[in-house]
Amino acid sequence: MTDTACSRNIRGMYSLSRKAGWSEMVDGRAVERPATLSDKQRQALSDRELLEYNESRAIWHANFGPIVTPQLEETHEILWEILASNRQHGDKVKGAAAIDAYPGLGKSTIASTFGRAFHRQQILRYGDRTERGDERWPVAHIGLTDNTTIRTVNSMLCRFYGHPTEATEYKDSGTAQTLASQALDSVLRCETEIVIVDDVHFLDMTRKDGLAVANHFKWLQNNFPIQFIFVGVALLERGLMSEGSNARDAGLAQTARRWTRLNVDPFGVDSNNGRRDWRRLLLSIEKQLVLEKVTPGCVADDLSDYLYERTQGHVGSVMELIRRGCTRAIRRGDEQLTVEMLDGISIDVAAEKARAEYASALNSGLISTKVTRPRRSRSLAGV
Repeated sequence: MTDTACSRNIRGMYSLSRKAGWSEMVDGRAVERPATLSDKQRQALSDRELLEYNESRAIWHANFGPIVTPQLEETHEILWEILASNRQHGDKVKGAAAIDAYPGLGKSTIASTFGRAFHRQQILRYGDRTERGDERWPVAHIGLTDNTTIRTVNSMLCRFYGHPTEATEYKDSGTAQTLASQALDSVLRCETEIVIVDDVHFLDMTRKDGLAVANHFKWLQNNFPIQFIFVGVALLERGLMSEGSNARDAGLAQTARRWTRLNVDPFGVDSNNGRRDWRRLLLSIEKQLVLEKVTPGCVADDLSDYLYERTQGHVGSVMELIRRGCTRAIRRGDEQLTVEMLDGISIDVAAEKARAEYASALNSGLISTKVTRPRRSRSLAGV
């Protein structure tokens, strides 16, 4: 157990914005689930073995999943449809998809898991080498920053590939046009079909640089034979998909016609279907916990209302609270999640700010996470 826990922790140090990191996410060995040991079994471990066992549990709780939610399934289904219909040749422009949602709703996970599925599918179908002998790299991934320029976008694409072949060594020098040409060479050589662009909300449409980069993506769509999947927070509200009413906004108007917006909603409990989805999420999480005192329904039933109060149905907030709760349960030796213990854990500011309002609604019965069963009608006598 000693080498396994330590090496796995080191292997987790990678970035999706580098080819090696993307490869680790796509093909790397999955984190192995530790066994659930009883108190007696844990006491029989040496001090070092106990530290390693608890570390392996911490790594597991931080990385299990992704949980297949209705939001993930629905968005993936639409992305597959968009991709299948965008089979145009290089002389035609492919429409883009934009996963647009507020923080904590799993949009980056939705994009990366879709990219992983597509990457694996293409390698299975065509092999890991192109006909020219270059590496086949079906998906590329970059993340924007708050000072992104046209040149840095092109540089990020080049940096993702690094050294795809000996003949195309990448050097971070030259003009934006030179870097764009190098990036296009890498895309064509590696037969990349999807580029995922995360954190698009960093583009400020009120600034000249932000508007220029948004228009540059339109140029990339025109000239790169690839499917773009953009990911960001409140992209519609930030003006990235505005129709535009003057010459300055002409590029954005075209963007609005080319980008398909895919919204991701939090879990709602205003219907039985929504409540069932919420319970399925909690059941899925419950089954992944490596704590001695986890029992059926301890999360999905006993903590259902409480977790909705704390997170308002935002899956990112749920996962953060669960992870921190598991860490505390292991460290203190409680080996279970309780309201009393979770109450002492703070999570994101937005969830904490909305907590009081949701607690009031739950306590007054205005909303409930409990699935209601339809009443059976009394059968007629003799029927």
